[in-house]
Amino acid sequence: MNSTQTLLRSHSSVRKYTGEEISREKVIELIETAQMAASSHFVQAYSVIWVTDEEKKQKLGELSKNDFQFKTAGASFLFCVDFKRLQVAGQKHGVEIVADSAENLLVGVADVSLFAQNFVVAAESEGYGICYIGGARTNPAEISALFDLPEYVFPLFAMTIGEPTKRNETKPRLPVAAVLHENSYNTAQYDTLLDEYDATMEAYYASRSSNQKMANWTKQMADFLIDQKRPHMKEFLASKGFTWQ
Repeated sequence: MNSTQTLLRSHSSVRKYTGEEISREKVIELIETAQMAASSHFVQAYSVIWVTDEEKKQKLGELSKNDFQFKTAGASFLFCVDFKRLQVAGQKHGVEIVADSAENLLVGVADVSLFAQNFVVAAESEGYGICYIGGARTNPAEISALFDLPEYVFPLFAMTIGEPTKRNETKPRLPVAAVLHENSYNTAQYDTLLDEYDATMEAYYASRSSNQKMANWTKQMADFLIDQKRPHMKEFLASKGFTWQ
């Protein structure tokens, strides 16, 4: 493996940092690197809010139910799907864009995710730790109001980065055979592969250096997906101009 592959394979989430602030120059450098991610039709349907105001940072932590890690992070961000800038681009040519479609919603989510992952890899290559915070979708209307997000802009996730106080072990991922299908989708393999993966995860959870527990992957997923998550998101997205036409 080359150094890039080694870096990518070493990822683990970090939730406690030293508190050392990340400089403006470094943040701009990381954002510029993130911008080189692929973008569907080059729409670049993303914006990121750098949260430097301490009161807003505290409120974002509370609203996303992750206030602990914001207290020690070197920098905190809110990553957003953004079609407002594209609306303005259309208006410059007398066109009202059609952002209100399932396809454009998927384009925006993909663009933000690719942009954010470039940001993460760049940050980790500098020795920083990061954590994605999907809890930003727990109170999206309140977070939108907090940061003055207009129509056609909504928060997808927050992120903290900083100097980690410790490195967590990397969680074992699903075996390649469970995610790589050749020429056609193979459902038959899952019973055996998931049993094997459950055994791997049980050993990992029981032996890791902190927060040991008795758990496996399929039970966690069953418990997590038995109920609909964040049902408010459909109504919220409609309020921002995305009604999934």
